[in-house]
Amino acid sequence: MIASVTGRLEAQGANYLILSVGGVGLKVFVPTIHLDKWSRPGQEVTLHTYLYVRESELTLYGFPDSDDRSLFEMLISVSGIGPRLALAVFSSLSADAIRAAIARGRTEVLSRVPGIGNKTARRLIFHLQDKVALQMAPAAAPMLTDADAEVIGALTSLGYSVVEAQAAVQSLPRDEEMAVEERVRRALAYFGGG
Repeated sequence: MIASVTGRLEAQGANYLILSVGGVGLKVFVPTIHLDKWSRPGQEVTLHTYLYVRESELTLYGFPDSDDRSLFEMLISVSGIGPRLALAVFSSLSADAIRAAIARGRTEVLSRVPGIGNKTARRLIFHLQDKVALQMAPAAAPMLTDADAEVIGALTSLGYSVVEAQAAVQSLPRDEEMAVEERVRRALAYFGGG
């Protein structure tokens, strides 16, 4: 197995990087939320990788750290979750948000990922909830309250991505009691810059 690669960035695609490693160009699929980290051609990039092997396919998937790669491996261990779908999860949610959603049984967060419906979200939670909960440190993942989930749901129904909605929710003050409608209004103000 290829556990990691370090190489010079040659090119970047919609969801992959081409790294020059020892004179060979390797195509490594990466979560799209991390693409902005690796945008300068010629920069040195180190990725923790997973090599997917099938009869007619050898595909590398890369992550910024080994914890993300471990979570990716857990996701693809669930029946019906292949590496492309697992990568879509990582492209829609941060690793901490994935862990929090699984540990807390938040099917509504997972089912907003393209390609994951309620049934698949429930299967992920059923198979991984205990494993993820054991790995999570109490303060490692942001607390996702019921109100936060409702705000994320409202924002995604308005066309914002889950990642954008999470960023808006994280910008809200935690020490104030607010009705969900007020939280949505303030989250929308976050997108307006005010």
